[in-house]
Amino acid sequence: MSGNLTGHPLPLSGLRVLDLTTVIFGPYATQMLGDFGADVIKIEAPEGDLTRDIGPAKHPKMASLYLGSNRNKRSVVLDLKREAAKDALWRLIDSADVFVHNIRPQKIARLGFDADAVLARNPAIVYGGLHGYGEAGPYGGQPAYDDVIQGQAGLAGAFWARDGAPVLAPTIAADKTAGLMAVGGLLAGVIRRLVTGTGVYVETSMFEGVASYVLLEHQHGAIYAPPKTGYGYPRALSPARRPHPTADGHICLLAYTDGQWRRFWDLTGQPQLASDPRFATIAARAGNIDALYGIVGPVMTTRTTADWLARLKQAEIAAGPVNRIEDLRGDAHLNAVGFFQPLAHPTEGPLEAVGTPFRFDRAPLPVHTPQPNLGEHGREVLEEAGLSDAEIDAALRTEA
Repeated sequence: MSGNLTGHPLPLSGLRVLDLTTVIFGPYATQMLGDFGADVIKIEAPEGDLTRDIGPAKHPKMASLYLGSNRNKRSVVLDLKREAAKDALWRLIDSADVFVHNIRPQKIARLGFDADAVLARNPAIVYGGLHGYGEAGPYGGQPAYDDVIQGQAGLAGAFWARDGAPVLAPTIAADKTAGLMAVGGLLAGVIRRLVTGTGVYVETSMFEGVASYVLLEHQHGAIYAPPKTGYGYPRALSPARRPHPTADGHICLLAYTDGQWRRFWDLTGQPQLASDPRFATIAARAGNIDALYGIVGPVMTTRTTADWLARLKQAEIAAGPVNRIEDLRGDAHLNAVGFFQPLAHPTEGPLEAVGTPFRFDRAPLPVHTPQPNLGEHGREVLEEAGLSDAEIDAALRTEA
């Protein structure tokens, strides 16, 4: 696929990113930078990113979890325990625009590539430290993974508040949420660099990121000093806020405005509820959310999903079916917008890449570089940095 959008360069074309991240938090963020057109150079240890071995695979080090978060990148293997490899990385830093890692602060410092050292070498670089916890706090430097952060940052606790027991969301929610936040921080750093000509150290911390995500609505009345109420957004925590069974499946719907609720009550043959003081205004509904959902739920069982969707669409009330994970591949909208992109991988054969939510000038972001094999672009990238053949051979050597 082409790296252009309607004949124009991708938004981040010309931006070079050195990516020392592993697992999901970092690679998801840098994949998005690559989707936008950045030249993302994935610097890997000899054993490669851990996700290269997680999930089904056709060939070693090319497992499904890796494939899902590492398109639009090039791979270089550098054993940073060796001086020749460190020297090569410094040469890459000299011409890079962004340096990003998710190595714990004390470990990156021992390797010699902490923010102060890298910015001293290249004062114009945007240095991204993707950490489990902010390094200034008492948890700074502790290991952190998705399951731990879901629990510690209150995401599992939101289930506890609703259901009486904590539950982990069945997706890598903390890693991916923090990855999205990291992209925003890194791009803000790039913009500052464009404006001032100087680099910056941008830290994105998973714990703080997910805590802010959870507390956006769940801080609730505690946002005031002194608090007006306790924590917890009642609508989100209502036990009745669940997919509604229909006559033949399940549906999710949300009437939100007063007008939408009036139309909903008309649809259900209960127009008198529009003037019920418990439901007449958005504030009243928020205070009586369990009673509201307790009425909605039983009504939905009276018709099929398709019937409800047609009626709710006509009434301009947001609604959709409850899809299983595998149902997404057949979704009419996703297929109409070309969300699933066929990809002919040079070693893995036919693959299917999922799309992004972005379009520029009405064109989707392409897969311009297939997911790299381990170390696939080492010589190519180091030649671009001006290393000699002898220097490249020394840098790429992985044995003792």
